[in-house]
Amino acid sequence: MEVIKKWPFYLKLACSLLSIICLTFISIIGKSILVPLILGFLISILLAPICSIFERYLRLPRAISSIITTLLFAAFILGIFYMIAIQMADIANEWPIFQKQIIEAFIDLQKWIHETFGINSHAQMEYFTKNIKTTIETSTIVIEKVISIVSSMAVTILFTFLYIIFLLIYRRHLVKFLYYAFNSNTHDQVYNVITSIQKMVKQYLIGLFLQMLIVSILAFIAFSILGLKYKFVLAILTGVLNVIPYVGIIISLIVTLIITFATMSASKLFFVLIAFIAIHAIDGNVVMPKIVGSKVKINSLVVVIGLVIGEMTWGIMGMLLCIPILALMKIVFDNVTELKPWGYLLGDEDSTEIDDDLNTFLAKKKPKKLKKKAKKLDENIE
Repeated sequence: MEVIKKWPFYLKLACSLLSIICLTFISIIGKSILVPLILGFLISILLAPICSIFERYLRLPRAISSIITTLLFAAFILGIFYMIAIQMADIANEWPIFQKQIIEAFIDLQKWIHETFGINSHAQMEYFTKNIKTTIETSTIVIEKVISIVSSMAVTILFTFLYIIFLLIYRRHLVKFLYYAFNSNTHDQVYNVITSIQKMVKQYLIGLFLQMLIVSILAFIAFSILGLKYKFVLAILTGVLNVIPYVGIIISLIVTLIITFATMSASKLFFVLIAFIAIHAIDGNVVMPKIVGSKVKINSLVVVIGLVIGEMTWGIMGMLLCIPILALMKIVFDNVTELKPWGYLLGDEDSTEIDDDLNTFLAKKKPKKLKKKAKKLDENIE
């Protein structure tokens, strides 16, 4: 009979930390490969049922079904961007009006500074012209960075769609590989992991689209009540950016405030801020927990840490992908006996198994404590 030696806790902890460091290093140097691959993996799981419909009912080959499904998804995304582009073209056409409004606001600001602090407009202009060169140089650097980001995003999107096509074509091949990679004794666990991941990804992505739609509708209603210009594009922008947890709503707020300031009176800014607070409250307390949060079951602390690490490693894409990646990790951890404590750490729910063990432990310890207290009480009485 073989005797299985258990590793001490400190050795397990050291191996776990070393694994985390190695995975982080690999994720940083492999960003250009991993980001489109993971994004394509998530989207391919969502599109797999549509691809199966083309194969089963239309009798199309798997490769053609995969290409058609991917093209339909691309057309859907392009349609959304086309509607946004039309609105953005209208904003660009009215850029001279924005300039005039900003100049008038700048003049009003000069008057306020002169009346409040006693600094005349000539001194203000000297300070402005002294710093404008630095601003222009900084703007040039920012424009160069934006161009590089846009070009890298275009490459990422291209490879993402390529990965979607190939993952849809070879999806059954990959599932069979997972069964071959593990012993027959663990096939039930492999099946549970695969089905749980498929269910979670589908529910999460569908919930994410519903969240975007609901937030966009709420923003459109609020902006219509306030009478904002370009309310349609601002509402869609708010819904799309809201996908980025905690940060997206702030970015959309800043953009909306700038456009409101350039097209309407400054008094509207306060009401726009109130509208965003109300939208964020509804999203955070009703929409997110019921539609999206219940599918991933990750606690808020881990989400915040994941957002920080994701931004440090992969930038904005890391922030977008951190929640589904954490959810995938939790599913794997929950189905591996040695990793269940890590799954419990990531989760938001309490484990009944751990609670039962803890209650049993406390029940054993409780009589000893009661005996000690009774003994001390007897000594005090004597």
